[in-house]
Amino acid sequence: MNIGQYLDSTYLKTPEQSGISHGETLQKDKELAQEAIDNDLFAVMIRPDYVAEIKKYIQERDSNVAVGTVIGFHEGTYSIDEKLAEATKAIEDGADELDFVINYKAYLEGNTALVKEEFVQCTKLGLENHKVVKWIIEIAALTDEQIADLTKNISGWAEENFTEKDFPHIFVKSSTGFFETTGGKPNGATFEGVKIMLDNAGKLPVKAAGGVRTPEDAERMINMGVKRIGTSSALALIKNQSSSEGY
Repeated sequence: MNIGQYLDSTYLKTPEQSGISHGETLQKDKELAQEAIDNDLFAVMIRPDYVAEIKKYIQERDSNVAVGTVIGFHEGTYSIDEKLAEATKAIEDGADELDFVINYKAYLEGNTALVKEEFVQCTKLGLENHKVVKWIIEIAALTDEQIADLTKNISGWAEENFTEKDFPHIFVKSSTGFFETTGGKPNGATFEGVKIMLDNAGKLPVKAAGGVRTPEDAERMINMGVKRIGTSSALALIKNQSSSEGY
C-alpha cells in the first residue's frame, strides 16, 4: 500500500513551545516540505504564520504537495469572527486546506447553536474559496457518546447547508495533538475513537491525527476507511519504520 498519499506531514509547535526561533521554525517547515516533495506525500500541515513562505517554497519546486494550516488552534475557543479572520488570512497566503478546531468546549456546555453557526460560516468561507475544510473535534476531550453525537451533528449540518459535491471537501478530524490528558490516556487518534467517527460521519471523510506511529497502524486506519492521516512521523511511516514522535 502506498500510504504517502494519505499522509499530512505535520509540525505545529510554535517557537515558544519548541524553544527555537521563528527562523529556525521556518527552516523546520522547509525541511518538512522538502521531505513531502521528495517522498510524494499529500500535504504538509503547519502553523498559519508560515503558510505564505512554505507555499512559495513548494511552488518554486513545481510540486503539487498541498499546504494545510490550523485555525483556532489548539483550544478551539476563538470566536467565530476570529476564526473567519484567521482563515481569510491563511487563504490569502495560499493555504490549500483549513483545519479548524471546533469549539468543543461550547459543545460540552450545551451551546450546540454556536458550534453549528461556526461550522456553517467557516465551512462556507473555505468552500467558496475552493479549499478543503476539516473540523477537529478533539476526541480525547469527549466520551464515546459525545464523539458519536458531535460527528453526527457535523454530518447533519453539512447535509443541511451544503451539497453532495461539497462533502468530499468537508472532513471530520480526530485531534490536535495538544490536548493534555491524564492517566496515560492517548491524546490523538485511537482505533476505537476513529471507528466511532467513521460510523457517524455519514458522507463526510474522516482524518485520523496524532498517535499513528507505525506503518501497520497507518494501514489499519486506511483499511478502516480513513481518508487522511496527520502525523509528525510521515517519513518514518513511508520508510516502514516505527516512530516515538508525539504526534
